[in-house]
Amino acid sequence: MPNFDHQLGTDVLPESQQKLQKPPLYKVLLHNDNYTTMEFVVLILMEIFHHSENDAIRIMLQVHNLGLGVAGVYTFEIAETKIAKVSALAQEHEYPLLCTLEEE
Repeated sequence: MPNFDHQLGTDVLPESQQKLQKPPLYKVLLHNDNYTTMEFVVLILMEIFHHSENDAIRIMLQVHNLGLGVAGVYTFEIAETKIAKVSALAQEHEYPLLCTLEEE
């Protein structure tokens, strides 16, 4: 039930006790393979994940050297959509690029 604020002459609603939680975030991971070209990985990082060319090259080198790289961190639905786009584009170009997600 709202209270009446005598100074303002209006009804005042009590603050809500329930706080919204932030949705969990997921890392989209690119995995290294021996067939997908470095140029294609850079293209994926720029077109799908909207990285600058320098950042895309840095992430691609991380994938190449360490076997795994983080393309981005997103909510579950966005991460799934990006993975589907990567998989479709890789398949279209006949690359076996593997893209997965992991909870942060």
